[in-house]
Parts: sequence; C-alpha cells; structure tokens
Amino acid sequence: MKVLGIDLGGTNVAMGVVNENGKFLARKSMKTKVSEGFERVVERMAQLAKELINQVGGVSKIGIGSPGSIDHEKGVVRFSPNFPGWINVPLSAEMERKTGVSVTLENDANAFVMGEKWFGKGKGYTDIIGITLGTGVGGGVITGGKLLRGSKGIAGELGHIVVEPNGYPCGCGNHGCLETIASATGIARLAKEWKERYPDSIISEFSAKEVMDAARAGDPLGIKVLEIVSQSLGTALGSLIHIFNPQLIVIGGGVSRAGDVLLSAIKKRTHENVMRSFWNTYEIVLSDLVDDAGIFGAASMGFEEIRN
Repeated sequence: MKVLGIDLGGTNVAMGVVNENGKFLARKSMKTKVSEGFERVVERMAQLAKELINQVGGVSKIGIGSPGSIDHEKGVVRFSPNFPGWINVPLSAEMERKTGVSVTLENDANAFVMGEKWFGKGKGYTDIIGITLGTGVGGGVITGGKLLRGSKGIAGELGHIVVEPNGYPCGCGNHGCLETIASATGIARLAKEWKERYPDSIISEFSAKEVMDAARAGDPLGIKVLEIVSQSLGTALGSLIHIFNPQLIVIGGGVSRAGDVLLSAIKKRTHENVMRSFWNTYEIVLSDLVDDAGIFGAASMGFEEIRN
C-alpha cells in the first residue's frame, strides 16, 4: 500500500509517496506562492501530485497536513493565518477532482502526532502527546489509539495553553500562551529582552538555534532563556499529563534540534509539575522525523483512514 503525503506550508509544499514501512518511493517539492490564490495553488499541487503518482504506478490515498483550523470531516480549511483569503476552502474536494484520488485533510500538528504513531517513536503506543516547537507551537493528542479531535474537529491546540496569565500577547488574541514563550519566535524575543542584563553574552543574532547553542556552551543569557522556556513547557506538559495520562510525549519542530540541552531541561521541569502518582508513567522524547515529519504525518493520516 502506498500513500502520497503532502506537507502544505505557507512557503513550501513538500510531498512524498510513502509505503507502510515508512520508505520514501518518490518525493518532490515546490514553492507555495500563496499570493496566487487558492485555485492556482491547488492546480500546481495537483499537477505535482499526479507526477509523483504516475512515477510510482498509483497510490491508495492522498493525505494533506495543513496549518490552521481544519474541518477534517468536510475536508475544508476553515482559516489559516498562513493562507490569506483561504476561508472555508474545499481543499480535499478540489484535490480529489483534479487527481482522481481520495484525499484526507488534517491539521499539521495533529498529523505530526499520528506520524509519530505510524513511523516514529510512537510506534506501539496508544496514548501519545505530540508537541511541535517551530515558528509557533502546535500539538496533537492520541488517546486510546485514536486522534482527539473534539466536537468541532479543532481540539489539540496545545500551543495555546495559557502558562503565564497576563503575559505576552499571542496571535490567537489571548495573552501568555505557551506559543509566546516556547516557539522559535518567543525564544528570540526573550533573548532580546534579557540581553541588556547579560551584556557579555555571546548571543548576538537572537535566533532560537543560537540561544540553545549558547545555553549548551554555558552562556548565562542562553541558560536564562532556556530556564524560562523549559519552565513554561514543564507547566503545560504537567497539566497535559494530569489530563491525558500519556505513555509518551514526543517533541518535534525546528527548536527540537537543540537536542539534549533542551530535552533534559524539559524533563526536569515537567517532573517538578507532576504529582507523585504520575511519576514514571510517561516518557518524554525528541522526534527522529524532524525534517520529514510533515510528509510522514500527512501520509499517516491516509494510512489511518484506510485501516479504519
């Protein structure tokens, strides 16, 4: 069985044909060019998809992972800040019409956690929380082997758990969301704000990578920012552990490339925020799928639908 996974982003669209063993059979990418409008973007996506489908001799399903508020049942992008003008657009129906292949559409962070279940560190687990630390913070929850979607299909907005009441304003309209602190954007802002208190810090470009590298090197400013970020993540994850009792928490996204310096801090802070009865009931790990998580996630949604 083969599925075409499409990782739809505001800048690039990456797609690949994946088999059940997680092997890529073919892959391509293109610029999204959102400014061209929905119809033109879908036209080019469908053309590239057909090229890949023909290359491998057909696929059973197309899975699409998209940022934003997604109506999985109807295959509609309700709203996404990455795609101006895409309000209630029928992405699944249009792709099906243009490719002749059944399409399943899902929020990209939900797709991430399902991708971990199928192809990553979540294999063999039934209760998983996925967190993506990138430009924003996304998340998804699998409980009892099933993806948690909620009554309207938009559950799992883990990045918008409030960890600092009356904190930084968030793009969602709230204040103090996890995303305002633990995203790459939040990390960069924190470093800039604290820089004058640490004038001798080696941090100068204020990228999340530079901040994490500085923390690993023992730089006081890097350590301070890491402390704030890990405390916020520990607060949020502690609450999620109490609510969902997961076996596994998988952290992905570009910020996760910081590796052990980030992971060890998150583990420590999460443990401090979890009641004793939950100790040793969960494991926190970093994703191995970082570069291809979007494609694997989208493909996994197709496999999941075929299986069920």
